[in-house]
Amino acid sequence: MSGISGVTEEKVRWGILATGGIAAAFTADLVDLPDAEVVAVGSRSKESAQAFGERFGIPRAYGSWEALAQDGDIDVVYVATPHSAHRTAAGLCLEAGRHVLCEKPFTLNLREAAELVALARGQGRFLMEAMWMYCNPLVRRLKALVDDGAIGEVRTVQADFGLAGPFPPSHRLRDPELGGGALLDLGVYPVSFAHLLLGEPSDLTARAVLSPEGVDLQTGALLCWDGGALAQVHCSITGGTATGASVTGSKGRIDIPSGFFHPDRFVLHRDGRDPEEFAADPADGPRTSMRHEAVEVMRALRAGETESPLVPLDGTLAVMRTLDTIRERIGVRYPGEETEPVLV
Repeated sequence: MSGISGVTEEKVRWGILATGGIAAAFTADLVDLPDAEVVAVGSRSKESAQAFGERFGIPRAYGSWEALAQDGDIDVVYVATPHSAHRTAAGLCLEAGRHVLCEKPFTLNLREAAELVALARGQGRFLMEAMWMYCNPLVRRLKALVDDGAIGEVRTVQADFGLAGPFPPSHRLRDPELGGGALLDLGVYPVSFAHLLLGEPSDLTARAVLSPEGVDLQTGALLCWDGGALAQVHCSITGGTATGASVTGSKGRIDIPSGFFHPDRFVLHRDGRDPEEFAADPADGPRTSMRHEAVEVMRALRAGETESPLVPLDGTLAVMRTLDTIRERIGVRYPGEETEPVLV
Protein backbone atom coordinates (compact mmCIF):
# COMPACT_ATOMS: atom_id res chain seq x y z
CA MET A 1 0.00 0.00 0.00
CA SER A 2 1.02 3.65 -0.19
CA GLY A 3 1.31 4.10 3.58
CA ILE A 4 4.24 3.45 5.90
CA SER A 5 5.70 -0.02 5.43
CA GLY A 6 4.14 -2.64 7.70
CA VAL A 7 0.76 -0.96 8.14
CA THR A 8 -1.97 -3.18 6.72
CA GLU A 9 -4.68 -1.90 4.44
CA GLU A 10 -7.54 -3.50 6.38
CA LYS A 11 -6.51 -2.97 9.98
CA VAL A 12 -3.95 -0.98 11.90
CA ARG A 13 -2.54 -3.25 14.58
CA TRP A 14 -2.12 -1.63 17.99
CA GLY A 15 -0.15 -2.55 21.06
CA ILE A 16 -0.98 -1.04 24.46
CA LEU A 17 1.92 -0.32 26.81
CA ALA A 18 0.71 -0.06 30.45
CA THR A 19 -2.60 -1.10 31.98
CA GLY A 20 -3.80 1.82 34.10
CA GLY A 21 -6.93 3.93 33.85
CA ILE A 22 -5.92 6.01 30.83
CA ALA A 23 -4.85 2.85 28.95
CA ALA A 24 -8.25 1.30 29.67
CA ALA A 25 -10.14 4.42 28.54
CA PHE A 26 -8.19 4.64 25.29
CA THR A 27 -8.49 0.92 24.56
CA ALA A 28 -12.25 1.00 25.17
CA ASP A 29 -12.53 3.63 22.44
CA LEU A 30 -10.04 1.89 20.17
CA VAL A 31 -11.78 -1.48 20.07
CA ASP A 32 -14.91 0.22 18.71
CA LEU A 33 -13.08 1.46 15.61
CA PRO A 34 -13.61 -0.92 12.68
CA ASP A 35 -10.17 -0.31 11.15
CA ALA A 36 -8.24 -0.80 14.41
CA GLU A 37 -7.14 -4.09 15.92
CA VAL A 38 -5.61 -4.32 19.40
CA VAL A 39 -3.28 -7.30 19.13
CA ALA A 40 -1.08 -7.06 22.25
CA VAL A 41 -0.68 -5.45 25.65
CA GLY A 42 2.44 -5.12 27.76
CA SER A 43 3.03 -4.35 31.42
CA ARG A 44 5.79 -4.77 33.97
CA SER A 45 3.47 -7.38 35.51
CA LYS A 46 2.45 -10.43 33.47
CA GLU A 47 -0.65 -10.79 35.65
CA SER A 48 -1.71 -7.20 34.98
CA ALA A 49 -1.20 -7.61 31.25
CA GLN A 50 -3.20 -10.85 31.19
CA ALA A 51 -6.08 -9.31 33.15
CA PHE A 52 -6.13 -6.30 30.81
CA GLY A 53 -6.01 -8.58 27.79
CA GLU A 54 -8.92 -10.66 29.04
CA ARG A 55 -10.94 -7.51 29.73
CA PHE A 56 -10.59 -6.24 26.17
CA GLY A 57 -10.17 -9.48 24.22
CA ILE A 58 -6.51 -8.83 23.38
CA PRO A 59 -4.80 -12.02 22.18
CA ARG A 60 -1.23 -11.47 23.43
CA ALA A 61 -0.14 -10.27 26.88
CA TYR A 62 3.49 -9.55 27.76
CA GLY A 63 5.11 -9.17 31.16
CA SER A 64 7.62 -6.57 30.01
CA TRP A 65 7.71 -3.44 27.89
CA GLU A 66 10.63 -4.85 25.90
CA ALA A 67 8.66 -7.93 24.85
CA LEU A 68 5.78 -5.80 23.62
CA ALA A 69 8.14 -3.52 21.68
CA GLN A 70 9.75 -6.50 19.97
CA ASP A 71 6.43 -7.90 18.71
CA GLY A 72 6.77 -7.46 14.95
CA ASP A 73 3.04 -7.94 14.41
CA ILE A 74 2.36 -4.50 15.98
CA ASP A 75 2.16 -1.40 13.79
CA VAL A 76 1.84 1.26 16.49
CA VAL A 77 2.15 1.30 20.27
CA TYR A 78 0.10 3.51 22.58
CA VAL A 79 2.32 4.46 25.56
CA ALA A 80 0.19 5.04 28.67
CA THR A 81 2.69 4.89 31.53
CA PRO A 82 3.13 7.73 34.04
CA HIS A 83 4.94 10.52 32.21
CA SER A 84 8.15 9.95 34.15
CA ALA A 85 8.53 6.73 32.11
CA HIS A 86 7.53 8.08 28.70
CA ARG A 87 11.11 8.61 27.51
CA THR A 88 12.09 5.04 28.34
CA ALA A 89 8.91 3.32 27.14
CA ALA A 90 8.50 5.25 23.90
CA GLY A 91 12.22 4.97 23.20
CA LEU A 92 12.09 1.18 23.49
CA CYS A 93 9.26 1.04 20.98
CA LEU A 94 10.87 3.41 18.48
CA GLU A 95 14.19 1.57 18.65
CA ALA A 96 12.33 -1.69 17.95
CA GLY A 97 10.78 -0.18 14.82
CA ARG A 98 7.30 0.49 16.17
CA HIS A 99 5.38 3.69 15.55
CA VAL A 100 4.29 5.46 18.75
CA LEU A 101 1.41 7.46 20.18
CA CYS A 102 2.66 8.72 23.55
CA GLU A 103 0.41 10.10 26.27
CA LYS A 104 0.65 13.68 27.42
CA PRO A 105 2.62 15.32 28.86
CA PHE A 106 4.99 13.99 26.23
CA THR A 107 7.92 13.63 28.64
CA LEU A 108 9.17 15.11 31.91
CA ASN A 109 11.12 17.84 30.16
CA LEU A 110 12.31 19.27 26.86
CA ARG A 111 15.57 17.32 26.83
CA GLU A 112 13.73 13.99 26.95
CA ALA A 113 11.21 15.17 24.36
CA ALA A 114 13.94 16.27 21.97
CA GLU A 115 15.63 12.87 22.33
CA LEU A 116 12.43 11.04 21.36
CA VAL A 117 11.77 13.33 18.42
CA ALA A 118 15.33 12.91 17.15
CA LEU A 119 15.04 9.13 17.50
CA ALA A 120 11.76 8.97 15.60
CA ARG A 121 12.94 11.26 12.82
CA GLY A 122 16.23 9.41 12.52
CA GLN A 123 14.46 6.08 12.09
CA GLY A 124 11.59 7.34 9.97
CA ARG A 125 9.02 6.24 12.55
CA PHE A 126 5.71 7.95 13.26
CA LEU A 127 5.54 9.69 16.64
CA MET A 128 2.75 11.80 18.13
CA GLU A 129 1.83 13.17 21.52
CA ALA A 130 -1.64 12.00 22.57
CA MET A 131 -2.96 15.55 22.86
CA TRP A 132 -6.53 14.47 22.14
CA MET A 133 -7.76 18.05 22.54
CA TYR A 134 -6.05 18.99 19.25
CA CYS A 135 -7.92 16.17 17.45
CA ASN A 136 -11.34 16.97 18.92
CA PRO A 137 -13.72 18.03 16.11
CA LEU A 138 -15.23 20.92 18.06
CA VAL A 139 -11.82 22.26 19.11
CA ARG A 140 -10.75 22.02 15.49
CA ARG A 141 -13.86 24.04 14.52
CA LEU A 142 -12.97 26.69 17.10
CA LYS A 143 -9.40 26.84 15.79
CA ALA A 144 -10.65 27.23 12.22
CA LEU A 145 -12.96 30.09 13.21
CA VAL A 146 -10.11 31.90 14.96
CA ASP A 147 -7.76 31.34 12.02
CA ASP A 148 -10.43 32.67 9.65
CA GLY A 149 -10.63 35.92 11.63
CA ALA A 150 -14.05 35.37 13.20
CA ILE A 151 -13.01 37.34 16.32
CA GLY A 152 -10.29 39.43 14.72
CA GLU A 153 -6.77 39.39 16.11
CA VAL A 154 -6.47 37.27 19.26
CA ARG A 155 -5.60 39.42 22.26
CA THR A 156 -6.18 37.19 25.30
CA VAL A 157 -6.63 33.51 26.10
CA GLN A 158 -7.83 32.23 29.48
CA ALA A 159 -8.05 28.57 30.51
CA ASP A 160 -8.09 26.59 33.75
CA PHE A 161 -8.04 22.96 34.85
CA GLY A 162 -8.30 21.97 38.51
CA LEU A 163 -9.24 18.85 40.46
CA ALA A 164 -10.75 19.05 43.93
CA GLY A 165 -8.67 16.38 45.65
CA PRO A 166 -7.50 16.16 48.34
CA PHE A 167 -4.69 13.90 47.20
CA PRO A 168 -2.56 12.26 49.91
CA PRO A 169 1.24 12.50 49.73
CA SER A 170 1.36 8.90 48.49
CA HIS A 171 -0.74 9.68 45.40
CA ARG A 172 1.05 9.81 42.04
CA LEU A 173 0.00 13.45 41.61
CA ARG A 174 2.18 14.34 44.61
CA ASP A 175 5.06 11.97 43.93
CA PRO A 176 8.18 13.74 42.59
CA GLU A 177 9.55 10.43 41.31
CA LEU A 178 6.52 10.19 38.99
CA GLY A 179 6.66 13.81 37.84
CA GLY A 180 3.83 14.78 40.15
CA GLY A 181 2.13 18.13 40.51
CA ALA A 182 -0.65 20.04 38.81
CA LEU A 183 1.39 21.52 35.97
CA LEU A 184 2.45 18.48 33.97
CA ASP A 185 -0.71 16.47 34.56
CA LEU A 186 -3.33 19.21 34.20
CA GLY A 187 -1.57 22.44 33.25
CA VAL A 188 -0.41 20.91 29.99
CA TYR A 189 -3.98 21.40 28.72
CA PRO A 190 -4.37 25.17 29.21
CA VAL A 191 -0.78 25.71 28.08
CA SER A 192 -1.40 23.63 24.95
CA PHE A 193 -4.67 25.47 24.31
CA ALA A 194 -2.81 28.80 24.36
CA HIS A 195 -0.14 27.39 22.03
CA LEU A 196 -2.83 26.12 19.65
CA LEU A 197 -4.19 29.63 19.17
CA LEU A 198 -1.10 31.82 19.56
CA GLY A 199 1.98 29.66 19.09
CA GLU A 200 4.95 29.71 21.45
CA PRO A 201 5.14 32.65 23.88
CA SER A 202 8.14 34.96 23.98
CA ASP A 203 8.11 35.40 27.76
CA LEU A 204 6.18 34.33 30.84
CA THR A 205 5.78 34.80 34.57
CA ALA A 206 4.50 32.14 36.97
CA ARG A 207 3.70 31.53 40.62
CA ALA A 208 2.81 28.34 42.46
CA VAL A 209 1.96 26.80 45.82
CA LEU A 210 4.24 23.84 46.43
CA SER A 211 3.63 20.71 48.48
CA PRO A 212 6.02 19.49 51.19
CA GLU A 213 7.27 16.97 48.62
CA GLY A 214 8.24 19.80 46.27
CA VAL A 215 5.60 19.46 43.54
CA ASP A 216 3.14 22.19 42.60
CA LEU A 217 -0.32 22.02 44.17
CA GLN A 218 -1.52 24.89 42.04
CA THR A 219 0.15 27.07 39.46
CA GLY A 220 -0.81 30.22 37.63
CA ALA A 221 1.11 31.62 34.67
CA LEU A 222 0.90 34.66 32.42
CA LEU A 223 2.22 33.92 28.94
CA CYS A 224 3.24 36.84 26.73
CA TRP A 225 3.70 37.24 22.97
CA ASP A 226 5.69 39.91 21.15
CA GLY A 227 2.57 41.11 19.34
CA GLY A 228 0.92 42.03 22.65
CA ALA A 229 -1.27 38.97 23.20
CA LEU A 230 -1.50 37.45 26.68
CA ALA A 231 -2.70 34.13 28.06
CA GLN A 232 -3.70 33.44 31.67
CA VAL A 233 -3.48 29.75 32.53
CA HIS A 234 -4.15 28.03 35.83
CA CYS A 235 -4.05 24.46 37.15
CA SER A 236 -4.69 22.95 40.56
CA ILE A 237 -4.96 19.69 42.45
CA THR A 238 -6.49 21.47 45.46
CA GLY A 239 -9.76 22.72 43.99
CA GLY A 240 -12.14 21.74 41.22
CA THR A 241 -12.34 24.51 38.65
CA ALA A 242 -14.89 25.11 35.91
CA THR A 243 -12.35 23.95 33.28
CA GLY A 244 -13.55 26.84 31.17
CA ALA A 245 -11.75 28.82 28.50
CA SER A 246 -12.21 32.09 26.68
CA VAL A 247 -10.52 33.53 23.61
CA THR A 248 -10.90 37.27 23.10
CA GLY A 249 -10.05 39.04 19.90
CA SER A 250 -10.24 42.54 18.49
CA LYS A 251 -13.71 41.83 17.03
CA GLY A 252 -15.29 39.40 19.47
CA ARG A 253 -14.69 36.38 21.66
CA ILE A 254 -15.33 32.66 22.03
CA ASP A 255 -16.39 31.16 25.36
CA ILE A 256 -16.18 27.50 26.34
CA PRO A 257 -18.20 27.21 29.56
CA SER A 258 -16.63 23.94 30.73
CA GLY A 259 -14.45 21.07 29.61
CA PHE A 260 -12.49 23.20 27.15
CA PHE A 261 -10.22 20.28 26.22
CA HIS A 262 -13.24 18.10 25.24
CA PRO A 263 -16.13 20.56 24.91
CA ASP A 264 -19.74 19.78 24.13
CA ARG A 265 -20.34 23.36 22.98
CA PHE A 266 -18.88 26.84 22.66
CA VAL A 267 -20.38 30.26 22.03
CA LEU A 268 -19.11 32.73 19.46
CA HIS A 269 -19.72 36.42 20.23
CA ARG A 270 -19.05 38.71 17.27
CA ASP A 271 -19.31 42.44 17.60
CA GLY A 272 -22.68 43.64 16.33
CA ARG A 273 -24.18 40.15 15.99
CA ASP A 274 -26.23 37.77 18.09
CA PRO A 275 -24.25 35.03 19.88
CA GLU A 276 -23.84 31.79 17.91
CA GLU A 277 -23.64 28.44 19.68
CA PHE A 278 -21.66 25.59 18.19
CA ALA A 279 -22.45 22.12 19.56
CA ALA A 280 -20.63 18.84 19.26
CA ASP A 281 -22.00 16.43 16.66
CA PRO A 282 -23.48 13.37 18.43
CA ALA A 283 -22.04 11.25 15.62
CA ASP A 284 -18.56 12.13 16.88
CA GLY A 285 -19.16 10.11 20.03
CA PRO A 286 -19.12 11.09 23.72
CA ARG A 287 -17.22 14.24 24.62
CA THR A 288 -14.75 12.12 26.60
CA SER A 289 -13.96 9.88 23.63
CA MET A 290 -10.31 9.58 22.62
CA ARG A 291 -11.18 7.94 19.31
CA HIS A 292 -10.29 11.03 17.29
CA GLU A 293 -6.58 10.88 18.13
CA ALA A 294 -6.54 7.17 17.20
CA VAL A 295 -8.27 7.97 13.90
CA GLU A 296 -5.67 10.66 13.19
CA VAL A 297 -2.79 8.26 13.91
CA MET A 298 -4.21 5.66 11.54
CA ARG A 299 -4.91 8.26 8.85
CA ALA A 300 -1.31 9.48 9.07
CA LEU A 301 0.15 5.98 8.95
CA ARG A 302 -1.85 5.06 5.86
CA ALA A 303 -0.81 8.33 4.22
CA GLY A 304 2.86 7.57 4.86
CA GLU A 305 3.26 10.51 7.27
CA THR A 306 5.69 10.33 10.19
CA GLU A 307 4.13 13.33 11.95
CA SER A 308 0.56 14.54 12.35
CA PRO A 309 -0.27 18.04 11.10
CA LEU A 310 -2.81 18.26 13.96
CA VAL A 311 -0.22 17.49 16.66
CA PRO A 312 3.14 18.39 15.06
CA LEU A 313 6.30 17.38 16.90
CA ASP A 314 7.75 20.91 16.78
CA GLY A 315 4.58 22.08 18.54
CA THR A 316 5.00 19.40 21.20
CA LEU A 317 8.60 20.53 21.75
CA ALA A 318 7.44 24.15 22.06
CA VAL A 319 4.89 23.19 24.74
CA MET A 320 7.57 21.25 26.63
CA ARG A 321 9.83 24.32 26.44
CA THR A 322 7.07 26.43 28.01
CA LEU A 323 6.41 23.84 30.74
CA ASP A 324 10.14 23.67 31.52
CA THR A 325 10.28 27.43 31.86
CA ILE A 326 7.23 27.57 34.11
CA ARG A 327 8.82 24.92 36.34
CA GLU A 328 12.02 26.93 36.48
CA ARG A 329 10.05 30.01 37.53
CA ILE A 330 8.17 28.17 40.29
CA GLY A 331 11.12 26.11 41.52
CA VAL A 332 10.01 22.56 40.71
CA ARG A 333 12.68 20.06 39.66
CA TYR A 334 12.31 16.30 39.63
CA PRO A 335 14.81 13.77 40.98
CA GLY A 336 17.60 13.01 38.54
CA GLU A 337 16.86 15.87 36.17
CA GLU A 338 19.85 17.60 34.65
CA THR A 339 20.02 21.36 34.94
CA GLU A 340 18.30 22.90 31.94
CA PRO A 341 18.73 26.43 30.62
CA VAL A 342 15.76 28.75 30.70
CA LEU A 343 14.64 28.83 27.09
CA VAL A 344 11.92 31.47 27.22
